[in-house]
Order: sequence, then C-alpha cells, then structure tokens
Amino acid sequence: MRRLTVVLSGFGSYEGVAVNPSRRVVEEMERRGLPEVEGVRIDVHGVLLPVSFAKAWPVLCESIERFHPDIVVATGLKRRARAVELERCATNLMDASRPDADNMSPRSTPVRDEGPAAYWTRLPLRSILRDFAGEGIAATLSSDAGTFVCNSLFYQLLDWARFRGRVLAGFVSLPPVPEGEGAVAGSTATGLPVDVQVQACVDVVARTIEYFLAEQDATGRD
Repeated sequence: MRRLTVVLSGFGSYEGVAVNPSRRVVEEMERRGLPEVEGVRIDVHGVLLPVSFAKAWPVLCESIERFHPDIVVATGLKRRARAVELERCATNLMDASRPDADNMSPRSTPVRDEGPAAYWTRLPLRSILRDFAGEGIAATLSSDAGTFVCNSLFYQLLDWARFRGRVLAGFVSLPPVPEGEGAVAGSTATGLPVDVQVQACVDVVARTIEYFLAEQDATGRD
C-alpha cells in the first residue's frame, strides 16, 4: 500500500497562555490519525515546539529528517485572531515585542542573512478556505504571520522546502480558545472552541493530501 507522511507541529504553553490551541490540535490529530485517501495510507506525526527563536526550527527539522514527510503543516497561536488564519507568506524578519522562552527578543533582525524578503506558502489555501466555508468554520487568508517565533519558524520551513520540489509546507495561525477553555492574557478575541480548531486542521491536512495526490497523478510521479 502506498503511504503518505504528514508532520504537524504546534507550540506548548508560555507566559500568558494557559491553553495553546496548537498543542491541543497536534495532540488530538496524532491520537486520532487520518483515514486512507484513495487507497493511500496517511501517517501523521505530531511534534511540539518550544516558543524559542533558536530552538523551534531545529526541533521541527529533527522530526522532518526522521520521518521524511510529504507534507508539513506548522500551527501556532495568533493572539489577536478571531478566526483560523491561513498564512500566505513568511517574512525574513524577527522583531519581538516580548521575550521568547529563552528570554531572547531580537529586534529588526533577519531570520536568514541575505535570504529573500519573503516566501510564499505551498498549501492550497483557496481550496482549504472553500472547505471551511462549507463546514461553517470561521477562517480567512492572512498575509501577516507576525514577527515573533511563528513567522520565524514559517520562514525557515519554507526556506528548507524550496529545495524539495514535491513537499508541500505551510503555516496555520489559530485563534485563542474561549474563556472557559483557557484564557489568553491580553487577547481581544472571543475565541474558537478547540474541537472546531481540530476539525479545521483536519480539513487543512485532508485538502492538502488531495492536492498532493492530484499533482502526483498529473505528473505521473509516485
């Protein structure tokens, strides 16, 4: 049986965040797995990352090198978000307004010296957004992944993926969860239940798998 491998990443809790939805999404999706698609077995591997400019990418890269994924979907909390945000691009900029888990707060610093100003996602965002609309999941496209650890990770992921023509990779920003599920200090968003966010990420991965398989069929590659 053919196999397709997915690596899904999220972040743990940090100061001001009692419940990080990206952690819950990763844990739940790895627990439940995904069904076969068109006779292809789907292996899902979750990885939790530290909220650290220096450590997040090396931890994700270690999982990538271990599992050799066809698809990599990174997720993270965006405090100001009111819906699931599908990130279009990552920018070559670290400009932290608060310290990361290592008490580092780089300002006006490139993610990669002399790297391009930005990279575009490799996920089929429009198709995913249509799926969300059909299921009533609040979602939008975003061109601003911020300048904190999420954007830095996203940039490094796409920098890696540019040399892997068949690998699909991207980033999904998740909103805070409702007050009853774990408050996020300083958030102005009303929150989206964790179970809805899990379903949203299932849809992201499922639609990306369909896109990946269609591209393979079109080019005749296995």
